[in-house]
Amino acid sequence: MDHIDLPVITTGDSDKPISSEEYPSDYFPDGGFRAWATAFGGFLVQFCTYGYTISFGVYQDFYGRIYITNQSPSTIAWIGSVNAFLFEICGLISGQLYDRGYVRQLVIGASLLQVISLFMLSLAKPDQYYQESTYCSSYRSVFLSQGIGSGCAAGLLYIPSMAVVSQYFRKRRELVMTFVASGACLGAVVHPIMLNNTLNGPIGFANGVRASAALISGLLLIACFLIKPRFPPSKASTTFLATAKKCAHDAAYIWGTAGLTIFAVGFYYPLFYLQLDSAMHGLSKTFSFYSLVIMNTSSFVGQLTSGLLVEYFGVPGVLTVSTFAGTVLLFSLIGLRTLASVVVIGILYGYSAGIFQALWAPVLAVLSPDPSDLGARMGISYAFMALGGLIGPPISGALLTGDYIWWRGAVFNGVVGAIGCSCFIAMQMVLRRRDHVSQ
Repeated sequence: MDHIDLPVITTGDSDKPISSEEYPSDYFPDGGFRAWATAFGGFLVQFCTYGYTISFGVYQDFYGRIYITNQSPSTIAWIGSVNAFLFEICGLISGQLYDRGYVRQLVIGASLLQVISLFMLSLAKPDQYYQESTYCSSYRSVFLSQGIGSGCAAGLLYIPSMAVVSQYFRKRRELVMTFVASGACLGAVVHPIMLNNTLNGPIGFANGVRASAALISGLLLIACFLIKPRFPPSKASTTFLATAKKCAHDAAYIWGTAGLTIFAVGFYYPLFYLQLDSAMHGLSKTFSFYSLVIMNTSSFVGQLTSGLLVEYFGVPGVLTVSTFAGTVLLFSLIGLRTLASVVVIGILYGYSAGIFQALWAPVLAVLSPDPSDLGARMGISYAFMALGGLIGPPISGALLTGDYIWWRGAVFNGVVGAIGCSCFIAMQMVLRRRDHVSQ
């Protein structure tokens, strides 16, 4: 597999970025304390941001049954979908700032925003979606704090925490990037356990969210100390419009972005609705709480093993197979009735979803021949992908209706997943033809 060379690098342990005049442009430490510290810092960022976003199924269930009972499932789903939308579309901003060298500023500022948003969420009152009231300001409401505030913070953190790893590693860049991405799935295991046992336990919503926010505060503080870039802003970096123009003429990039966007519409359906689906089918309360944990544990395994799979089969091939498997499993949600079906579907879908999550950044690295605009290309793709994450869960909620007609959501998201998988197949065909011509 081809690797992308970055134009400027630094020494392994120096805090000061240095230019390519001091070291050859193809030099990468591929290890050392600073490299692995930065990778672990990115892992913690993923744990605290996207790991929290994809744990929204706990809140979807809790809000719908207990805390925001005056709203429909579709309306509640907008909280999580707006969070996911901003997580991805903020990449337009963070990608440009990353290319200009503002890595530390992004990490510190967005970490602070994430912490503030979660502590403000703990002040929201029952049945308060986004409106102001005499006892709670608008920012303290669920929608603004969890949907908008936390979503923006996660979006500003994602690209810097992933892309900065490529400054240190070349030989096994994809493997290390999948390790960083796996932090999200580990977070999606830990957060649901903690939230289900606090929100539904004796300490209640306010203190439960504060406990969760305190954990995230400590981990993000560590990440801020660990993540450090190796090189200053590239002199070869291009403007956003110039990058967008190049992307518009890159067939493989277009198909890849289309696949990410379309598949994202159906991707969040089990993440948001599996726990509620289990509860509404009469399964035990305790098991329903842990249905997300089962799926996200499998996702964590999928993300860790994806790095090994791409070593042998390549990023595009593994991504295509994972979305095909995910599509089949989305259709299989039609048959979810029993405890066994929840476990089997949760494990299998979680594994395929974990691989899909892990390969967002690596596939865009493969599709970005010029490393100077990698951040901008990631931002553009994530902006389109954000549209899928925004509309998918509310559409699924609307199809379910207040009567919870579950087969409708399964069929809709399965069809959408099939279209997304087809786009990745087309992307692979373009890449293979391009490789054949270059030889």
